Amino acid sequence: MRIYLEFEYRRVFCRRCQAVKKETLAWLASSRRFTERFEQAIGRQCREMSVARVAEMNRLSWDQVRRIEKNYMRNLLAKHPPSKDLRAIGIDEVSIRKGHTYAIVVADLDQGRPIWMGGEGRKEEDMDLFFKEIGPDTSKGIQLAVMDMWKAFRKSTHNHAPNAQIVFDKFHVLRHLSDALDKVRRSEYKRVNEKERRFIKGQRYTLLSNRANLNLEGRRALRLLLKANSRLHKAYLLKESFGALWSYNNPAWARKFFENWKSQLRWSRLEPFHKFALMIERHWEGIVSYCHPDNKVSLGFMEGLNNKIRVIQRRAYGIRDKEYLSLKVLTSFLPDAQNDPH
Repeated sequence: MRIYLEFEYRRVFCRRCQAVKKETLAWLASSRRFTERFEQAIGRQCREMSVARVAEMNRLSWDQVRRIEKNYMRNLLAKHPPSKDLRAIGIDEVSIRKGHTYAIVVADLDQGRPIWMGGEGRKEEDMDLFFKEIGPDTSKGIQLAVMDMWKAFRKSTHNHAPNAQIVFDKFHVLRHLSDALDKVRRSEYKRVNEKERRFIKGQRYTLLSNRANLNLEGRRALRLLLKANSRLHKAYLLKESFGALWSYNNPAWARKFFENWKSQLRWSRLEPFHKFALMIERHWEGIVSYCHPDNKVSLGFMEGLNNKIRVIQRRAYGIRDKEYLSLKVLTSFLPDAQNDPH
């Protein structure tokens, strides 16, 4: 049932301020058009459904629901401010819309939540905005920064958080390796004859997927492909074995593993893999730093956060309001106000 409340509240003229003050009612929302409980209920629904669907269910306009949800998210952030004692952060860029429009997302890896989203792109000056917001004292307390191999992130972190150890994200490194494998697949498709091409054609997903994620038909196709093409077989085995690098707790053993892995490229005609090995050499310090026992943090959190942001964007059918997107991202890992024990 749709219920309307009619009530009176006091308006008092303050002689000191020379202004009219209105009585504060705790149960009334800041918009003065709904109760606090109703706005919280709308905000909780928006965590699971689109704004359009919530508006339809509650017989409200789209703009009303959007304003209510933004108030709900601001209040949620006020109740759960980011920690001032940052130890480990994750840095990544997210695509806002087509045309290479990006924003930077920073997460507290110890708490497992995003704490900042901003910038007009992914340049060094955009990353500087985060460090300016948290201040020099908090920046100097950061001991670990997980990121991709983007130079701008690295330079900004070195300038503002000199005590931070840089760790390159495992999933970004493996993505470069998957790209190298795909280049080998394309070159082999051009090189072999028509009879052998039928094993390669349409098998990109099969070749790049984790073997455990393939169904019975996919495993059968992979087995036939690797049996038919020796270069792809070798490239696939090299790609699958490289992930073991992040299991070492000793940098010396990790280096030995990489040297053994690199030695298998000798006499091979896998040019994309040779280029990948050179890239690893150039960024070795940031990759091997994860092997230190104190640097063991969740490397998959930023990847999961990026996936969650894409889900938020799809549900909102393309968000153009940057403040709204930022609030959605920053509150995505916070507990619901109704279920929060505090």
